[in-house]
This record gives sequence, structure tokens and C-alpha cells, in this order.
Amino acid sequence: MTKQKGLKLVERDDEGVDTAFRADVIEGLSQSQMAIPARWLYDDAGSQLFEDITQLPEYYPTRAETEILSNRGAEFAAMIGEGRAVVEFGSGSSVKTPLLLSAIAPAAYVPLDISGDFLRAAAAELSGKFPGLPVYPVEADFMRKVALPGEVTDLPKLGFFPGSTIGNMVARTAVDLLRNMRETLGVGAQLLIGMDLIKDKDVLVSAYDDKAGVTAQFNYNLVRRINRELDGDIALDALMHEARWNDEYARVEMHLRAQRDITFEVSGQQFSMRAGETIHTENSHKFNRRTSNMLLLAAGWEPQARWLDSQERFSVMLAQANPPRSAP
Repeated sequence: MTKQKGLKLVERDDEGVDTAFRADVIEGLSQSQMAIPARWLYDDAGSQLFEDITQLPEYYPTRAETEILSNRGAEFAAMIGEGRAVVEFGSGSSVKTPLLLSAIAPAAYVPLDISGDFLRAAAAELSGKFPGLPVYPVEADFMRKVALPGEVTDLPKLGFFPGSTIGNMVARTAVDLLRNMRETLGVGAQLLIGMDLIKDKDVLVSAYDDKAGVTAQFNYNLVRRINRELDGDIALDALMHEARWNDEYARVEMHLRAQRDITFEVSGQQFSMRAGETIHTENSHKFNRRTSNMLLLAAGWEPQARWLDSQERFSVMLAQANPPRSAP
């Protein structure tokens, strides 16, 4: 097995705090509608809680996407071919990633994630399952262009972005991310991406507000992280998890709603919330064929194929980074 400890591209201050995390939190809490980018939900504890969420009966996306990856391996292999470096944006699932790697016989695997400990643990677990596969974990914020390890520079690339994580972003940010993925992977690369589909509102909301309260704890963990890493004193017992469907934007939103008036500090700055005000912590946009295609095309990715699960709840799309065109 060929393996390296991995690259670390996250910028931290003298106290070990991720500087981008601090900047995003302070900026987000300073807005009239408080909002924090969803990627900061995924520290080590948050990543583990999300893995727990994927096992819940209400959370259909993982089962639906796993069904596609399990049943369409031969089609993936025919369209993707062997010998690519698989670059996964986000630490690999113990279920989904091996299904893909088993189907296409890659030359290397490069997982990218901002949660370093979770990244390395996931990479080690996958290395055990594929002892002959070179694995090069990179701790980085994949919202930006990432410099890949030199060992994979000359290999053809396949980006892998499962779970409909692209739905966490508003359209502008999603297009920026897809463009950065294109810059990271290069012209000629392919991208296999999961996108959740529009469906009944009650099914959607329950997937983000489960009866066991695991998703609520996932949301609350963001506050715990802020309090721990940014010297915050946000009263967690004053906040309530809320999931709602926003039909205008075709998305499920997660919020933390203040149950009473509160004031708090984060990194020495003071903030306040009135009862009923919220911190918007996550979007999960849902797509159809047209909006999926439009998103990819806007970022320079040409859709090549689309697969659905048997209940048509979820889609997996394959796209290619073609050279830019200035005219039709």
C-alpha cells in the first residue's frame, strides 16, 4: 500500500483556530438575518453526527444514492474507465466511496476535507479496504481551488461529490464551488455528483427534523463548536432546532430559533437576538433535471449521464470539464 500522511492547507492562527471559520462566523452573526455557512457544521463531532443521520429512517438520500451506486457500477465503469485519480470533495463515506472505487478501478484516491481528524480516520479505513490503492488525504477547504498532491498530477481525474452537498449552497456559491472543482481537476476531468430531487414537502422536512433528534444535535453542535473554538458564550438552551420548506427557493432550511431574548459574545464581539429570530445554518436545495443541468453548465461542466434510484427520489449525474467556449 502506498500512503502518505497528507497535506494540510487550512490556515490557522497562533491559537490553532481556523481563520476562515472565525471570519465566517463573525460576518454571519453581524447580518440582519444571522447565517453561518453550512460547511462549519462539519467538525469531527459534526461529521460523526452526520454519519449517524444517514442511518435514520427519515433520511432517505443516503439509501437512495447508495442504491444507484450499487446498481450502476458497470455503467460507471463504461463511461469513466480505469486508471483515474478519484478526488472526493468531503471525507468518504464508509459505504458510498468503496462502491465507486470497486466499480472503476482507480489509480489513486484523494479525499479532501476541512475536518482533519475525521479525514485521516476515513482515509485510513478506506486504505484498509483497498490495500493496493494509493491514498493521499488533503486537509483543505474545498470551496476554493486546491493544489492536489504531486503524485496525481499527471493522472486523469474524476471528482466525486456525493450526498447532494451541492444543495447546501445558494446558486451563486454552488456555481463558484463547481468552477473551483473544475480548476482543481482540470479540463478533461469528470465529475460524479449527487443531487437530491424535489418531492413531497413532508418527506423533505422530516428528513431534516427526525423524531430521535439527531439532526437537532447536529445543528446544536455548531453552537458548541463556536463556544469552544471562538470563546463564545451562546446559551444553547435558549435555541431550538427548526427545519422548514421554502418553496420559492426549492430548499429545506435549518435554523436555530431563539426562544427568548439573548445576548452573547464570540471572539470578543457582542451580539444579540430577540425571541423568534434565527441563525440560518443550512440550506438543502432540491433539483429537477433542468435545474441540475443549468447548475453544471453555468460552471463549465457538460452533463453526460443521469441516474435515478428506483423510487426517483435522488439523482447521480456525470459531467465533464470541457474547454471553455465563447459562443454556441
